[in-house]
Amino acid sequence: MSGGTWAVEAIAKLDGERERTPPTPLRRFPLPAGWEVRLWLKDESAQPTGNLKHRLARALFARAITAGLITEGTTVVEATGGAMAVAQAYFARLLGLPYVAVMPKRSSGEGVERLGGRCLHVDPPLAIYAEAAKLAERVGGHYLDHYTSAADVDWRGGSLAEELFGQLEECPRWVVVGAGTGATSAAVGRHLRTHDLPGRLAVVDPENSAYFPGWASGAADYGTGMPSRIEGIGRPRLEPGFVPDLVDLVVPVPDAASVAAARRVRRDIGSPVGPASGTNLWGALEMVTRMRAQGVGGDVVTVLGDADPRHLRTCHDDTWAADRGLDWRPYAERLERLLDHGGPWRPDSTPEATPK
Repeated sequence: MSGGTWAVEAIAKLDGERERTPPTPLRRFPLPAGWEVRLWLKDESAQPTGNLKHRLARALFARAITAGLITEGTTVVEATGGAMAVAQAYFARLLGLPYVAVMPKRSSGEGVERLGGRCLHVDPPLAIYAEAAKLAERVGGHYLDHYTSAADVDWRGGSLAEELFGQLEECPRWVVVGAGTGATSAAVGRHLRTHDLPGRLAVVDPENSAYFPGWASGAADYGTGMPSRIEGIGRPRLEPGFVPDLVDLVVPVPDAASVAAARRVRRDIGSPVGPASGTNLWGALEMVTRMRAQGVGGDVVTVLGDADPRHLRTCHDDTWAADRGLDWRPYAERLERLLDHGGPWRPDSTPEATPK
């Protein structure tokens, strides 16, 4: 098959997969009766790979194919673990391409291998990027490098932002998302501004991540040098896909609060979500309480990134949390006071930025 023919057919397969995939549902999160604010969860766990990274992985493959970087038989290499690796392995299998995920030694590659991909575990964790680049060069493959590539992604009509705003009767007051590559927050921010919508965008950020201090200080080269403990969000530097000028507010969220909120999601709607979804809920409730304090009604929307039984062995497990020094109980009490008794949302000592 000629290179051009293969590329056309590959793009058709990606577009066909997108068209066959139904919109992920909006699920209403229960708030106390009488509140004039509604909280919605955009449930990306309904994606074929069960996670938020599905859309971005599809778009990254499409970008690389149209640029001629991936052709028939190209070995696709990525430096990542977790949800992104699983999503990329899914699309590599769809296209009949070899796939290798270079990941930290302690990461599980079960999902990747189940989809026909291969895992290469390296140590120390930060060595995965250089190792992925070297491997791609050695085998004549392509290193997707999703943190860099996300800055120029073409969603081809499949972004979360386009789908989300099409499901709502009116624009929400706030959309709350996390930031890993920054691609989702950029897509939402651009949609709000391109369509001149009144909604605002908040990004939630875990401990050790550079997004909050970098955004608040305006330092594009801000770095923390420390990895996030919340899988899927937070970075030690501001990634190219993150566009600070599109963000109205960045809310730092304690890691223990993320754990408590993930457990609250499981209790209230039954989904065993990961801690990043807990971070999103915590930030969304911050927006809800601000609106109530201002006497403003309307909708707040955030994202459930994934839901998987494996999270029962992590953020929903007391031993796992204790081993990492994450005392989630005080934050669970705050959630109970707010959601079960309609009490005040008492701020802790975590700093926060003033909305632009």
